Amino acid sequence: MEAEFVPILYNTFWALIPPVVAIVLALITKEVYSSLFVGIVAGGLLYSLQPISGNLYMIRPVAALEHVFKGGIIKSLADDYNVGILVFLVFLGIIVALMNKAGGSAAFGNWASKHVKSRVGSQLATICLGVLIFIDDYFNCLTVGSVMRPVTDSKKISRAKLAYLIDATAAPVCIIAPVSSWAAAVSGFAPEGTNGIMLFIKAIPYNYYAILTLLMMVLMVVFKIEFGPMARHEKNAQKGDLFTVAPVVAKEEETTVNKKGKVVDLVLPVVVLIICCVLGMLHTGGFFDTVYSGSFANRIATFFREFVNAFSNSDASVGLAYGSFGGIVFTVVFYLLRRIMNFKECMACVEEGFKAMVPPMLILTLAWSLKAMTDSLGAAEFVAGIVERTQGQYIFILPAVIFVIACVLSFATGTSWGTFGILIPITLKAFSLSDPDPSKSTLAIICVSACMAGAVCGDHCSPISDTTIMSSAGAQCNHIAHVSTQLPYALVCAGVSFITYLVAASVKNAAISLLLGICMMVGMVLLLKFVMKPDSDASKPETQKPAKE
Repeated sequence: MEAEFVPILYNTFWALIPPVVAIVLALITKEVYSSLFVGIVAGGLLYSLQPISGNLYMIRPVAALEHVFKGGIIKSLADDYNVGILVFLVFLGIIVALMNKAGGSAAFGNWASKHVKSRVGSQLATICLGVLIFIDDYFNCLTVGSVMRPVTDSKKISRAKLAYLIDATAAPVCIIAPVSSWAAAVSGFAPEGTNGIMLFIKAIPYNYYAILTLLMMVLMVVFKIEFGPMARHEKNAQKGDLFTVAPVVAKEEETTVNKKGKVVDLVLPVVVLIICCVLGMLHTGGFFDTVYSGSFANRIATFFREFVNAFSNSDASVGLAYGSFGGIVFTVVFYLLRRIMNFKECMACVEEGFKAMVPPMLILTLAWSLKAMTDSLGAAEFVAGIVERTQGQYIFILPAVIFVIACVLSFATGTSWGTFGILIPITLKAFSLSDPDPSKSTLAIICVSACMAGAVCGDHCSPISDTTIMSSAGAQCNHIAHVSTQLPYALVCAGVSFITYLVAASVKNAAISLLLGICMMVGMVLLLKFVMKPDSDASKPETQKPAKE
């Protein structure tokens, strides 16, 4: 049997070079496709490096090319989970195209513009919708974006700000919701014999980045504070330029608004889509295979237990594909019965929806391929080794250290799930959840939460993260513009979270450390309001003429 090839740079610092190259190029050139592809090629070249003699090494071009396509792009597209996500994206794009064609989106926008009177109200409505859709972050990003775009556009809120609101209520909500695809993922990484869902629930009060992100977002909206590149985008939006930087997606063609469209033509398909997606995930988790017996109380207990277990065992990509297909069928039938569209018009939306989702699908494919390059070079093992070597020396600041490492790993690889999948098992080697010393068992829970919080933080900052890409797609915002405007906000919250983890490791009390973190975040926002006072009037109407698009 032929031995598996191991590159000479495996499990070294060089494993982090491909994502670093892609991220730096993306931030410099503002162009994501070529930057990701160059990062993938860099990974292929490093993978193919082989020694000749002594300190001389040679790149094998053929091997590098083969690894880029066969081990990267083709392998990523052959993965069942990845294909399921792409199918879900296409189906969701079709539903959005149907709602737009039927006039549901325009009707909802008109209704919301009459009932939501202010910019603050529209942003808070976006946040509330994002919090309510806690089942899955992909579904959250695209659904909230398609529903709220007409509302935020009518209030002259920049697409970059909408993308931030979407992104900040996607992963942060999912990572603290016990019934979500993220809870299922975390529970799957728990050690054998450990109740993964209970571990997830115990870690929620210590998930400072997620909680403080939600708090910061609400405070920034209420106090009308913007800083960094976001302030410029918001000022331009008030002048009529919602984008500042042209979006990657093609500009929507001007179409005649369907006068028959009503608010129900958007709301009902979205509600049915949510229900279908939940049912799809429950189905893949085996929920409907349960046999109920015994007393009424036992059946109720079995129902709730199996409901949670179904989400733990669900296949999110397949479940979302099932659910979105069910949403398409319902939407087409509903519109035909309402006689606001004929069958030919409905089928024309299939092509439109697919076209609209091509840019995010391409970016996701390249991001997955880049992750395959880093995996093949042993980036995960390299970071894991750093954690294992330092865990004994810095035991009391371990949660804060793990938080930073998780941020860096998630930023470099663009994956949250992969990050806490790597770090959770490692951190639980340092402390046992069943340790008779309550102090050590509590520290173990704090460390697990730090893994999850850091993964979400790095995910927010990374231009190659799938949820960041989805947020840009949902808001139809230029992807690099979204990353650059969100980064300062994420770093402020990360700094407060880091300090809070230092406190948590000392006091080991969820209430005290969280209360301190909340106080620090409120103080930071008030400080920003004072410092950025000249720029805080971005929400006031401007008298200047709208900028040309």
